[in-house]
Amino acid sequence: MSELPATAPSTTPRDAPPMTGDPHLQPARIIETVQALGARIEERFPGSGLSGVARQQLGIARNTLARVEWVQRPILWVRVAVGFVILLVVVLVAAVAMRVNVSGQGMDPAEVIQAVDAAINELILLGAAILFLATTESRIKRRKALVSLRELRALAHIVDMHQLTKDPERVVDAGRDHGADTPSSPRRTLTRWELSRYLDYCSEMLALNSKLAALYAQTLDDPVVLAAVDEVETLTTGLCAKIWQKLVIVNRAGG
Repeated sequence: MSELPATAPSTTPRDAPPMTGDPHLQPARIIETVQALGARIEERFPGSGLSGVARQQLGIARNTLARVEWVQRPILWVRVAVGFVILLVVVLVAAVAMRVNVSGQGMDPAEVIQAVDAAINELILLGAAILFLATTESRIKRRKALVSLRELRALAHIVDMHQLTKDPERVVDAGRDHGADTPSSPRRTLTRWELSRYLDYCSEMLALNSKLAALYAQTLDDPVVLAAVDEVETLTTGLCAKIWQKLVIVNRAGG
């Protein structure tokens, strides 16, 4: 009796969640992560400025979630108003066109050409006006998203300000003469391990900031909004790179 071939071991982790549909960010999970990070920072550095920024980030994250949900919904009153105005314009144009003599009888060629040219110009202007009205809802949502993205960009700079004075060389090479501190020098009370955690928290906050911005790219297919999201992601990536350089110095000293 022949032996059955051995079954190849599965490379998929048993606890891995199944992939269904298109991958997308889950706003509720991001809020939970921001809240958990704020709790970790408060427990590790109670009453610190970074803990206050984490609370501010949680508030901004909740506002971002509310705005994302808002831009996902249709603005019914805008659609009704725009549709009514467009219909009214079309009816008025049709009524005027029915009263105009389009046969050209009694008109010389120059007058006909002039009338056709004027009609074309009017149609172009009318089309531009209708297009402007039709994109009213998109522009309202774009303005709402850009306000939120400006908040996220400002928050990223605030996080960067908190890690700006954290000098790893002062901690890892404390025995070296770095010169005497001045009265305006920042206080350096963190140990090497505490500094590593502090910088890591800053990096996590910036990463979550980027994820909050990405919610708008996931929701709105607007080139202006997508460009603003890319700017936030580029900013946070650059700020994280500076933090990682400091972490490399700290970790090498501890290794």
